Amino acid sequence: MNTRSNRAALFDGIEEGGIRASSSYSSHEIDEHENERAMDGLQDRVNLLKRLSGDINEEVETHNRMLDRMGNEMDASRGVLSGTMDRFKTVFETKSSRRMISLVASFVVIFLVVYYLTR
Repeated sequence: MNTRSNRAALFDGIEEGGIRASSSYSSHEIDEHENERAMDGLQDRVNLLKRLSGDINEEVETHNRMLDRMGNEMDASRGVLSGTMDRFKTVFETKSSRRMISLVASFVVIFLVVYYLTR
């Protein structure tokens, strides 16, 4: 008997399909109040999604600008490397062994100096 009274107290006021209307409120007023609460919740969610989409848009634009800069810098470095490779080809095509030895020696010296300075 005690469990039935606890169960009745727990579920008092709840009917199948919704809340039982009390004498002071009509069913229409309760539905109106629930609708307003639901609309407020939806408005908050819409505002949150709007802010999130704005933040995502800003982030995408920032990344696009950064990628464009990186692409331009890569193109510039590719041009410099291409010019350097052309000069190397010119040096290697001239069959002067004296020039080749001086070029290799200068690279070794530069490498050793940089290694010594960074150590």
